[in-house]
Amino acid sequence: MYKLIDPQTRTAGEDGLIAFTLMAKAPRVGRVKTRMIPPLLAEEAAELSRCFIRDMSANVAEIARLHRGVGAVAFTPPDDAAAFDDLLPPGCHLLPQRGADLGERLLHAAEDLLAAGFAALCLINADSPTLPPARLVEAAILLRQPGDRVVLGEADDGGYYLIGLKRAHINMFDRIDWSTSRVFGQSLERAAEVGLEVARLAPWYDIDEVATISRLQAELRTTQGPGFAAPATAGFLRELLGRGSHLRGLLLAESSGEAAGH
Repeated sequence: MYKLIDPQTRTAGEDGLIAFTLMAKAPRVGRVKTRMIPPLLAEEAAELSRCFIRDMSANVAEIARLHRGVGAVAFTPPDDAAAFDDLLPPGCHLLPQRGADLGERLLHAAEDLLAAGFAALCLINADSPTLPPARLVEAAILLRQPGDRVVLGEADDGGYYLIGLKRAHINMFDRIDWSTSRVFGQSLERAAEVGLEVARLAPWYDIDEVATISRLQAELRTTQGPGFAAPATAGFLRELLGRGSHLRGLLLAESSGEAAGH
């Protein structure tokens, strides 16, 4: 349904294109958002993941259209492209992930996108459905400037939500304690070791636990913030809460706890 990127052939149809690429797991029941089960049911967690992918791919596709890019999803497991049927905008590309761990998968995705003819790439997490479009625009502008650099968007949990590159610098994916609060700091260290310029984007947050769902819900209630509207995610959260589900009481408790802490 969507075009597969083949690093053995030139996928990019013209020079200078940026690949805006989500790094995503196939949103199958029991395989995604497992840290939220419970309070979510496995089916609810999978649907939440699908909503994130719908919203983020739509966000990315619009930025790609306006800033000479291509929207893509690098997915795992590599034999489950069918999991993304009807989730992505027309013209979106798919790239099977390869590698034994996150570092290898990020490095190989960068290598494969560059081999396919893209001038630069942004690898973006698939867990930030309200990621402000302005962050993606800024990344594109930075990557089009002369000279080599890495663009990093710091996540509030100490990781990063985006890495942008013009070259597949292996050092950026080496000796990193993935899925810890040390990732962003270690990435800065790896760049410094090889004298690679770092351009930093303003921080944003990932949705990986119930407390961050509460933050997301609060953000989606306002139209004044910088974030993407994320209509699929917003609609599904309204549906969940409207059921009088087990989630509503937990979110209220989380919100009260956050308020008491301030």
